[in-house]
Amino acid sequence: MMRRRVAIHDTHAESRLFTRRALVSLIVVVGMLLLLVFNLYHLQVKSFSTYQTRSNDNRIRLLPIAPNRGLIYDRNGVLLAENRPVFSLELVPEEVDDLGQTVADLAELLPITLEEQEKFLESSRFSRRFKRLPLKARLNEEQVAIFSVNQHRFPGVYIEARPTRYYPYGDVLTHVLGFVAKINRKDLQRIEEAGDLANYKATRDIGKQGIEKYYERFLHGQVGYREVEVNNRGRIIRTLSVQEPVAGQDLFLNIDINLQLLAHQALAGSRGAIVAMDARDGGVLAMVSAPSYDPNLFVHGISSKDYRELLESKDRPLINRATQGTYPPASTIKPHMALLALEEYIVTPSTRIWDPGWYQPPNVNRRFRDWKRWGHGWVDMYHAIEQSCDTYYYELAHKLGIDKISDFMTKFGWGEYSGIDIHEESRGNMPSRGWKRARYNQPWYLGDTISVGIGQGYWTTTPIQLASATAIFANQGKHYVPRVLKSFQTSTGTLAVPADERPPVVLKQEKNWRPVIDAMYGVNHKITGTAHKVFSDAWYESAGKTGTAQVIGIAEDEEYDEEKIDERHRDNAMYMGYAPLNDPRIVLSVAVENAGGGSANAAPIARRLMDYYMNNTSLLPEFKPEF
Repeated sequence: MMRRRVAIHDTHAESRLFTRRALVSLIVVVGMLLLLVFNLYHLQVKSFSTYQTRSNDNRIRLLPIAPNRGLIYDRNGVLLAENRPVFSLELVPEEVDDLGQTVADLAELLPITLEEQEKFLESSRFSRRFKRLPLKARLNEEQVAIFSVNQHRFPGVYIEARPTRYYPYGDVLTHVLGFVAKINRKDLQRIEEAGDLANYKATRDIGKQGIEKYYERFLHGQVGYREVEVNNRGRIIRTLSVQEPVAGQDLFLNIDINLQLLAHQALAGSRGAIVAMDARDGGVLAMVSAPSYDPNLFVHGISSKDYRELLESKDRPLINRATQGTYPPASTIKPHMALLALEEYIVTPSTRIWDPGWYQPPNVNRRFRDWKRWGHGWVDMYHAIEQSCDTYYYELAHKLGIDKISDFMTKFGWGEYSGIDIHEESRGNMPSRGWKRARYNQPWYLGDTISVGIGQGYWTTTPIQLASATAIFANQGKHYVPRVLKSFQTSTGTLAVPADERPPVVLKQEKNWRPVIDAMYGVNHKITGTAHKVFSDAWYESAGKTGTAQVIGIAEDEEYDEEKIDERHRDNAMYMGYAPLNDPRIVLSVAVENAGGGSANAAPIARRLMDYYMNNTSLLPEFKPEF
């Protein structure tokens, strides 16, 4: 058997193979080192600014700081809406040894419900342990004092104070000021559409109604920021810089709080509205809607039970009757009807008609009754306004026709938004042929026109419209837009809001204003006037017109018997007027629901307000706040 031959190693070949492999490995290592160096160069040199910014973004954060909301004052500097601190009990979990036991001990000291305890412990499981968590909100001063005495027993437990809106006059000014409440989804959408979302990052509340909503952009202010450094867990290490927020602007209203309180008191226990305006510029001196509600209920979140009671109340306290309540104007529009008749040469001031207690148009079987069953006899324009003769205006309306009536009354703002600086407003209704066709798909009838002639039928108005139309009369055509805001604070001082005017009512003959105004004077001061008993001893001269608005129709052969009619179906009491007669300064409209006659129930309220104004406000120098 042959032996296997052992191969001889080729050392040169093996050396060359090793050299090649070593060279390849060296090239790969050097290449990787070069790639690493290039990458380091890219990161440390070329992209230094980019990665430094990203690093700072992870390390440095901007925390928004909410601005203080602007305050609201009346025309004389009385505070109407302020910011008060609200105290809450807060815990830092990592500083508390036994969270559950601490919460239980606090519940023995303060009125913390079981539901609040469970809610807090549940939320603490999903929060960072170094952040403060609220346990009990809205502590009163007594509770704060109790905890302060025992605070040494509770390490990691603190009292936090935050400014919250407060309305010291409660329900007196609710429908003027409105209120603030928690920002909801609709609010966020509106803020985002306005491009102001960043300014509300730290804000919890926003104006919901009234002045608070209308002037939100002035009251809110500008958000501030705190630049802080945080660690990888998001915990604040230190504060780097602070940009202080800019507080909202303070507002001064035309409202006179004393006049407002008087009007509020006059409507106590009633449903209705009062509007008082400055005849010289349209400033709203008082605006009351009754019944009302306490706006402070909404600031901290109203309970579902309380809100349901307000929502379901038959008295509808949530409605601002001064701007949203619609009423038949009744006889308060008779001066405007008389003015139109003079303009159209239908009558002269001395033209007389016979009033037997009813009016029956030609070729019509129905009789339209006057409020006085036996009639007023022979009446001219003066007596028709002073005594509120319905028959006179039935005939005027018949002769004028709805087209002329509707066109003329629209110039006084009937059926239009008044333009008041509050969003919550209704237009009322100034009827016309086109309106009825669009609304009911029916033609306009003669009976519709005759009802409109005494402010009934389809004609409805709001108290703010009635006051505005009366102010046009007081100023003989000049039309000021009602305005609640008087001035606001700026960085350089106080900036007054100029009066806003609409196109004036221009008559064919300017002399026609005077006889109608003289007749309105007679309403208050002549012995035959419907408001004479109320104004007989007034030391100043005024002009006005009473009204009694039917809520339900009464058949031709029926008599109005208040005792037999449901209280909510009784007549509304209406009044409009101004003073003094030849230098108008205050204009008033009053509507009292289901109260009966305007001369007995609305005019006395107007007299009380006029007396206050003439004795006090109009004699005081104008308030000029100092900053």
